[in-house]
Amino acid sequence: MKTSIASRIERLPTCGFHRRLVSLVSVGTWFEFFDLFMMAYLGPALQAIHFLTLQQFSQVIAAGFLGMFVGTIVLGVGSDYFGRRDVFIIMLLVYSICSLAGAFSPSVGVLLLMRFLAGIGIGGQQVIVDTYVSEMVPSRVRGRYVAISQTVSFTAVPAVALLSRLLVATHWLLPGWRWVMLIGGSGALVAPFIMRGIPESPRWLESRGREPEAEAIMAVIEAKVEQETGRLLPAPQPLAVEVTGGMPFRELWLPHYRGRTFMLIVFQLLQTIGFYGFANWAPTFLLAQGRNLGQSLKFGFLITLVSPMGPLIGVFTAERFERKYTLVVLSLLIAAAGLTFAFASHPITIVLIGSLTTIFSYWFSSVFHAYQAELFPTRARATGVGFTYSASRLSAATSSLIIGALLVHGVPAVFIFIAAAMLGVALVVGIAGPRTNGAALEEISG
Repeated sequence: MKTSIASRIERLPTCGFHRRLVSLVSVGTWFEFFDLFMMAYLGPALQAIHFLTLQQFSQVIAAGFLGMFVGTIVLGVGSDYFGRRDVFIIMLLVYSICSLAGAFSPSVGVLLLMRFLAGIGIGGQQVIVDTYVSEMVPSRVRGRYVAISQTVSFTAVPAVALLSRLLVATHWLLPGWRWVMLIGGSGALVAPFIMRGIPESPRWLESRGREPEAEAIMAVIEAKVEQETGRLLPAPQPLAVEVTGGMPFRELWLPHYRGRTFMLIVFQLLQTIGFYGFANWAPTFLLAQGRNLGQSLKFGFLITLVSPMGPLIGVFTAERFERKYTLVVLSLLIAAAGLTFAFASHPITIVLIGSLTTIFSYWFSSVFHAYQAELFPTRARATGVGFTYSASRLSAATSSLIIGALLVHGVPAVFIFIAAAMLGVALVVGIAGPRTNGAALEEISG
């Protein structure tokens, strides 16, 4: 059997090369997460200064997710045709530039447009990161390295919460909320450094029939690993070589993948209600409970301090617990914690329950980002992730409007909606989700 790129990646010992690779990708996604969660903490301030009404805030959130809906589909497919590395860099530039432009929005209409365009870049990049990291590391540490990337990325959440709390009340040349958006757009400055530091995925090159390029990159990687570890690499074990070429979107509907495609679509439609329902609306929920702007931003910041803890738990548990069952348990925990948060009134209780909800949600995120990238073949991986993940963006845009309407009837109504969605997640993954831990991507894809 031919020695495939996959078999050569699988036999690599993890070392500084893998850590540098994931670190560089994580720097890019840090700015992505900053931009993604930024409006959650700017929203209450923009409502307080009457730049936005509650309805307009719902529309701004929805516009961002509609952009992500477009980005996940179009750029997921594009990554399977044009490569992981170049599309990753382009998307980093897209949402950074749009965030910079959004900082100077003269009206709500312009802000809506910039959030939509930024969403295209954000949506596309998340798909590519999951795909790229999964393809570049051995299967025995795949979940762990995706969780490491998520841990670094989620440090952006307390950063944007703190900056929002410190800056929104200031007015130095520009209103403080505009400075927060300018900081979010500074990711464009790191793009050249990332581009020089990460190679194209040799797995993807092989899947497109570009074997000489795949061989050249793989040889460089192997030489770096041997140099860092100080020993020769073991002989690769035989692994199946995937069929090259094909039409990625059509692959999703072949008998072997059709069930996974439908399962992930339902999963994404539901999980987003729970994940972003809390993450994007927590400060606004506190305003609706009668807290003032200062209290809402303060409590929101304290809750975000634990953001990296969720994926950090994922780093240590990703290869110990089967990802399918971890998703089921965490879905139920998110539902229970959210319902408890809805009735919390004492400041300590609010922060404690909000922190638990955040930890469960972000641990859940680190698991499912690894899981979704494992279910499709390399030749259609980004297309599969992008197409199914796009359902989450459409759901987020729609559920933002629903949450805005439900909030008129009180915070408990919103969390009943969220809990029902997370119960649905537990059911669909528990019934239809395949097991993936410890298997090479080519084995899982069949």
